[in-house]
Amino acid sequence: MTLECIGQKAKEAEPILRVMTREEKDRVLLKAAELLVGEQEKILAANEKDMEAGQERGMKPGLLDRLKLTEDRIAGMAEGLRQIADLPDPVGEVMKDWVPENGLHIRQVRVPLGVIGIIYEARPNVTADAFGLCFKTGNPVVLRGGSDAIHSNQAITEVLQQALIACGCPESAIQLLTDTSRETAAAFMKLNRYIDVLIPRGSAGLIATVVNNSTIPVIETGSGNCHIYVDETADLEMAVNIVYNAKTQRIGVCNACESLVVNRKVKDAFLPLLAKKLQEKQVELRGDEAAREAVPMTAATEEDWGTEYLDYILSVKTVDNVEEAIAHINRYNTGHSEAIITENQEHAEKFLKEVDAAAVYVNASTRFTDGFEFGFGAEIGISTQKLHARGPMGLVALTSYKYEITGHGQVRG
Repeated sequence: MTLECIGQKAKEAEPILRVMTREEKDRVLLKAAELLVGEQEKILAANEKDMEAGQERGMKPGLLDRLKLTEDRIAGMAEGLRQIADLPDPVGEVMKDWVPENGLHIRQVRVPLGVIGIIYEARPNVTADAFGLCFKTGNPVVLRGGSDAIHSNQAITEVLQQALIACGCPESAIQLLTDTSRETAAAFMKLNRYIDVLIPRGSAGLIATVVNNSTIPVIETGSGNCHIYVDETADLEMAVNIVYNAKTQRIGVCNACESLVVNRKVKDAFLPLLAKKLQEKQVELRGDEAAREAVPMTAATEEDWGTEYLDYILSVKTVDNVEEAIAHINRYNTGHSEAIITENQEHAEKFLKEVDAAAVYVNASTRFTDGFEFGFGAEIGISTQKLHARGPMGLVALTSYKYEITGHGQVRG
């Protein structure tokens, strides 16, 4: 199908999805969850083709981890759809209801955004998550995944379309661009006649390309150069456990810790403890001169402070106080997730107020910036911008609103 045809089909599905009841939408989501598990052998076989191709191309371990599907991950995708089905449907919610002096009855009502386009890389789970969230909010979705995951994405899309057909819904509620060329992606970014909003998910380079070239309004889901600051009052054992979790639990995700900031007063006590723990995963440390005095490590460059590694690498910056830590973080972060480990309440409050990011933590891992962990169900992405939506984007972030006005003959003088 041509892009024009795909856009037309999405627009034709839009008015159908817009008026579907919650019960109708939930029936499709539960059927889709059932079929994902039932057809997992087909999906895993497709994913194996992508994994083999990725390994042959020398794909980084973090990206291979994002690409890989297992029975557990497919079960997680299915559970994500079930959780979305369990969530309240925001469409139709009356946000405000009032009567001004002119006597008009005005209601502000939540409505779908429209046709949503999503451009993403080697994350096949995004295919199911995006469908679930968009469908629940009455939005047809057009997906353009990367070539690295094309077989996985096709298999998942086919299963989701089976669920739609089985429930009497238009299969064009989800469509996947099978042509993964840059030329097609560039044309897709200019399909503003049919696509109402475009959401990129992936590397900083991908997001910048979409922002700079799209004629469709874009919601940025940025890369994650996430920091953890270990304050001079930190519980050092807690700090070791949090940094270890945030760095190594999954290295290929945007909420993994990439940069460590340590108060000089605790560097000699803390860094040897952390280095010993991180050796379990063979994490490479890259630090400034003061950090290297505490533990042997590679010398950090200016580039290291702003790098999202998606690998077993961690930069280490030493500072004199919380003010210096906040300044460093605000200079180099990507607006995603930042954390402080401290027993000082004033420092915690200062960090929460002054760090400019979508999610700011005290004494917890940055890995919690996630739609599931926030109770939103699956997420469409982590927005690092400030307009419309910020942080994990659940159902409400995929809606807009309109005003419904009822009068009894009023005219304006």
